[in-house]
Amino acid sequence: MWFWIFMLAMNVWLPLTMIGFGRSFSKRAPGKINYLFGYRTTRSMKNEDTWTFAHRYFGKLWQAAGWIMLVVSPAAMLFLLGKDDGIVGNIGGLLCLLQVVVLIIPIFPTERALKRTFDEDGHRRQADGCA
Repeated sequence: MWFWIFMLAMNVWLPLTMIGFGRSFSKRAPGKINYLFGYRTTRSMKNEDTWTFAHRYFGKLWQAAGWIMLVVSPAAMLFLLGKDDGIVGNIGGLLCLLQVVVLIIPIFPTERALKRTFDEDGHRRQADGCA
C-alpha cells in the first residue's frame, strides 16, 4: 500500500508542477531573458516581446495539460489499488513517462505560434490589410 501511495504522489506531483509554473508563466514571464529559467528557445529569446508572448502561450498550454493530467493520473492509479507492487511500479512508471511526453508536447504549438506571430528577427508580423 505504501508503494501505491508513493506512486500516486509521484504521478500527481508533475501535473501540479505544470499547473503552478503554467499559471506563473501565463501571468508573467520570468524577469529578463536568461539562459537558466523559463521557456528558452532561440525564437523565444529574440527580444522581450517574443519572451513574454512565448511564456504566456506556453503557460496556458502547460496549465491546461496539467489540469487534465491531474484528473487522469489519480483515476488511472485507482485501478491499481491493491495490485502487486510490480504492477503498480510498471504501470505507474509508464504513467510518469506519458506525463513527461505531455510535458514536452506544448513546445511544438508554442514554436508554431511564435513563427506565425513574429518574423525571423523577432518583429511582430503585420496583419493583412484586407478588411
